[in-house]
Amino acid sequence: MPEVMIRGRRMFYEEHGRGFPVLFGHSYLWDARMWEPQVAVLSRAYRCIVPEIWAHGRSDPPPHSPYSVDELAEDMWAFAQALGLSRFAVVGLSVGGMWGMRLALNHPEAVAALVLMDTDAGAEPEESRQRYFAMMAAVEQAGALPPPILEALVPFFFSPVTVRRDPELIARFKAALAAIPPERLPGILAIGRGIFSRTSVLERLGEIRAPTLVVVGADDVSRPPHEAERMARAIPGARLEVIPEAGHIANLERPDVVTPLLESFLAQALGEGAR
Repeated sequence: MPEVMIRGRRMFYEEHGRGFPVLFGHSYLWDARMWEPQVAVLSRAYRCIVPEIWAHGRSDPPPHSPYSVDELAEDMWAFAQALGLSRFAVVGLSVGGMWGMRLALNHPEAVAALVLMDTDAGAEPEESRQRYFAMMAAVEQAGALPPPILEALVPFFFSPVTVRRDPELIARFKAALAAIPPERLPGILAIGRGIFSRTSVLERLGEIRAPTLVVVGADDVSRPPHEAERMARAIPGARLEVIPEAGHIANLERPDVVTPLLESFLAQALGEGAR
């Protein structure tokens, strides 16, 4: 797995295919493997690059806590520069969408197309912020993600339909979290505290000029559809797609819908020349 050095720390990434570059941003508590179904298809036409955020996958922990989404966005800009990318598309889910929209706002000349999946431009609502901080405090105290926390996380990531239909996906998710080494947890929590104390960029969304697709799972309770609708209204020309029978990880819950949707959008937004 290749790596680049950013702020004296190693950021690992996956890369597949050739063509116009597409940066994929994964969700909190996931890693580059989250995008495997989409990369398998899109790498036939594009250079698919999936960086792993600090403390996730193999990447080093962040330098301090909390580590803000704005800092993460600038790290991703440094990552793109390290790879020599002057222009690229961004497909980001959850925190991947949060840093992706900030890249589009702060470096508009570089972002040729933008996909915002199961994400939000606003600050975290106070009720959910307190809930997430309490869960992180429990993890910090336990030095692990104990079974009750793992069970509590499932509905935040998956539709009830997915829980019934794909128990293997749920089992893999819980097993991966349970296997996180204790020494990795402080870095993961530093990223989480940055995500859930983020500042709003809602008032800036009108500045985005890249063709934009906003996608949300119909059953996403973490980033509910009304947040996606709000973003789509604020971004000029944005298109909104609601994925039925999907929660927060819509790309893994409904790859049969999401993958062709991304394929079609990128082809239209980037044009045949980019392919």
